[in-house]
Amino acid sequence: MSFVKTHGLWTDAQNAAFAQLLERLKESAVQVVRFSFPDQHGLLRGKTLVVADAIKAFESGVTLTSTLLAKDTSHRTVFPVFTAGGGFGMPEMQGACDTLMIADPQTFRILPWAPHTGWVLCDLYFPNGRPVPFGTRHLFRRALERLANQGFELVSGLEVEFHVFKLTNPNMKPEHSGQPGLPPDVELLSHGYQYLTELRYDAVDHVMEMLRNGIHELELPVRSLEVEYGPSQFEFTFAPTKGIKSADDMILFRSAVKQICQRNGYHATFMCRPRIPNVVSSGWHLHQSLVHIDNGSNAFMPSDATAPLSSVGQAYLAGLLAHAQAATALSTPTINGYRRYRPYSNAPDRANWGCDNRGVMLRVLGGPNDPATRVENRVGEPTANPYLYFGSQVLSGLDGLQRKLELAPSADTPYETEAQSLPRSLGDALDALRADECLREGFGGAFIDYFCKLKEAEINRFNLEVTDWEHREYFETF
Repeated sequence: MSFVKTHGLWTDAQNAAFAQLLERLKESAVQVVRFSFPDQHGLLRGKTLVVADAIKAFESGVTLTSTLLAKDTSHRTVFPVFTAGGGFGMPEMQGACDTLMIADPQTFRILPWAPHTGWVLCDLYFPNGRPVPFGTRHLFRRALERLANQGFELVSGLEVEFHVFKLTNPNMKPEHSGQPGLPPDVELLSHGYQYLTELRYDAVDHVMEMLRNGIHELELPVRSLEVEYGPSQFEFTFAPTKGIKSADDMILFRSAVKQICQRNGYHATFMCRPRIPNVVSSGWHLHQSLVHIDNGSNAFMPSDATAPLSSVGQAYLAGLLAHAQAATALSTPTINGYRRYRPYSNAPDRANWGCDNRGVMLRVLGGPNDPATRVENRVGEPTANPYLYFGSQVLSGLDGLQRKLELAPSADTPYETEAQSLPRSLGDALDALRADECLREGFGGAFIDYFCKLKEAEINRFNLEVTDWEHREYFETF
């Protein structure tokens, strides 16, 4: 019996999707399949198998070293994997042993830019059938199950900003390698600062069309393509979807954009604030609401014409505010992301809310008789692991519902209204995350400690670097 059947890992829907997938592979020209899992940073890692072996691996799994879970964003191993418990206090993680990637057949795609290549998203399991507790897709799914137990399903939509540049030099000489290696040299595609002008859009239409074609063939629910405010800055928005799908779409979208650009002489980056003159920070706005499982109606839509949200929506929103500081570590997980939190900048700098106000952290949209009533969280950066970002929202909102938290008054002047400041650094955000009982219980204490250790490794490396600012400030003066 296969690993999947032995441990009962697939739902009926996944089994049906696998049967359809087998027929699709027989009829297609696919020769290899990429098995990928979203790691702790939301990066795709995995292995590529020829199609005959891939068909077997769907049910038996693909082995993968557990050390991939021990790496920070420079791909350095942070945990002592050859000590007892592998640095995690878990025998399954000791000695760089194997885990198994188990494919989710419902996520299978044929990649339009990679000849004869299929792709499927996977979850990580130990050989004994236990889910790897650091698998972020597992964690988000668990949060969604808790939400379902309360009679609700998450609906979410995406607004994602990013930059695309013309590649001029990939910097691939031997001396350019390292952890990390030297980033590429680039040129702008647009000067920026002509927000939503058709002339700017037309100037980059060839790139937009290249991306749109690739994303469309992946069946991702793109709604709009926009030239954003900053130089070489783009934005894509996506239609709302239920459950885990928006997070899966975000993972595939980021990877697809980078791969399509890489193959065509461009460099795409989801880094929040690249070190480019006159740059504008990129954000990731997450639209979210709940629907009642029994009838599919929007649980945030108010019946009272004077209320911004229903009682459910208000309590959920109050939960997002209560845990905003801690959740920032998951929505903004890089040192660079905190460069974005500036007053009067269309980005939030404190935990507040308002109706259709782009200066607040949590923007309420819709109202009575509007089935699209929702909350837009404007705090995230586009590098965030979507399973952790989404999961932090569900757990925070659920806490608000269960404790029936009262919603504070709205902030009509968001950069002047008194409210808790968002963390000013990744270190401050990690301190808040460690101390937050709701998120610690929801994700598990072991995962929170693991995540914080990974992020602190990045902070420690950053603190050892001498920045250009320091050199300019002190080298001559002193």
